Amino acid sequence: MLTAEDKKLIQQIWGKVGGAEEEIGAEALTRMFCSYPPTKTYFPHFDLSPGSDQVRGHGKKVVAALGTAIKNIDNLSQALSELSNLHAYNLRVDPVNFKFLSQCLQVALATRLGKEYSPEAHSAVDKFMSAVASVLAEKYR
Repeated sequence: MLTAEDKKLIQQIWGKVGGAEEEIGAEALTRMFCSYPPTKTYFPHFDLSPGSDQVRGHGKKVVAALGTAIKNIDNLSQALSELSNLHAYNLRVDPVNFKFLSQCLQVALATRLGKEYSPEAHSAVDKFMSAVASVLAEKYR
């Protein structure tokens, strides 16, 4: 459960991401593909080399979806319903991959924000990303 302080920290961190969505998303995806090679199987039609247009474009979509989730932080299920349906029914993504992406996104944020990504901010983002992963996996049940 996200506390009021968690929500405040998440919004502050996300405010610092502004303008770098594509770069952060691409870094997170690249880290995921390198650290968890089986995740590449969901992108057979992509050029998965670091910095490719397709990785950058999808990274931007991922970060934009998370931005939408943050704007609707009190109603994640509704905000992410379409994405949940897409990943469960059309793409058939194994839900464990949401956790992998979460970890890689947090490394990208920490790398980019340095000391601004405090332990408290990390904890809040981790809880938020766990909630997002849980919502995205709802349709699998």
